[in-house]
Amino acid sequence: MNSPVSKRLWDISPAVHAGAPVFPGDTAYQQQWVATIAPGCPVNVSAITLSPHIGAHADAPLHYDPQGAAIGTVDLAPYLGRCRVVHAIGCGPLVRAKHLAHALAADLPPRVLVRTYTTMPQDRFDDELAAFDAALIELLADRGVQLVGIDTASVDPAASKELPSHQVLRRRGLRVLENLVLDEVPEGDYELIALPLKLVTADASPVRAILREI
Repeated sequence: MNSPVSKRLWDISPAVHAGAPVFPGDTAYQQQWVATIAPGCPVNVSAITLSPHIGAHADAPLHYDPQGAAIGTVDLAPYLGRCRVVHAIGCGPLVRAKHLAHALAADLPPRVLVRTYTTMPQDRFDDELAAFDAALIELLADRGVQLVGIDTASVDPAASKELPSHQVLRRRGLRVLENLVLDEVPEGDYELIALPLKLVTADASPVRAILREI
């Protein structure tokens, strides 16, 4: 009897620790031990403080819409299923439709993840991060995409106050993943698994994002 063939996994989540970069002004990761194994104490227990936007994370509509849903109340379906990884490495400050033309020529799955870095910086915040052109989000929504992801800290430029791409996500009902690590992932189709925590009042949630070979 043949053994089942295991499918390759790609972990596309950066490490979360005290030195992990966060958006300037956001809450860095902190951990304190409230109990340690010792005579009379059989376990280690810690308390952590962190921004829900640290590491690979899912923004909730509440993040960019005062009336939006919290992350613990959104439908999980967009975060699980077939996705396409597309490379737009070094394309400049905005990823535009022309940078994804080779992927847009074919039918798209419901999820599209875009790699912009040759090597995603995991030790510092990148003020010059690449973001999505809002018109590209509109186009992807028109093509039936339900979730977009990027390997930078935001789908909008770091200095943006209007957040045009986030506002398209709000208006078109798309979900988003940010801070993915796609350095080792070839272009192609995969199964995405990136479920947010059931944080029923939060504006985002960290995810352990992985891709599985189809």
